[in-house]
Amino acid sequence: MPALNFKKRFASNVESGEKRYTIRARRKDGRDPRSGQTLYLYTGMRTQYCRKLGEEKCKTTEAITIEGWHNVIVGIKPLSLVEEKELAISDGFETSGDFFKFFEKTHGFPFYGLIIRW
Repeated sequence: MPALNFKKRFASNVESGEKRYTIRARRKDGRDPRSGQTLYLYTGMRTQYCRKLGEEKCKTTEAITIEGWHNVIVGIKPLSLVEEKELAISDGFETSGDFFKFFEKTHGFPFYGLIIRW
């Protein structure tokens, strides 16, 4: 029963169905979402403003590594600059620069995680 919390800035895109995946750090307990599981999507978890955005079936999970600015590997495939931009925009960022700033500030580089698609 994986519950995923989204920052307010991403909530409307998740709720509308425009955002169909999320990039997350791997869980320390190893209980990462798996294909076929139901994902429970929320914003504001653990606050009085908690709101459910929806429920979706997890389609796939795939490893992602963000080694630094313009150095992203999905699975074993390094992304081109165009693919990085597409990834950033579809993940809810205005530019690939915003994407890299977010991950650098939030997680630091290198970042090792998962792309969870629904």
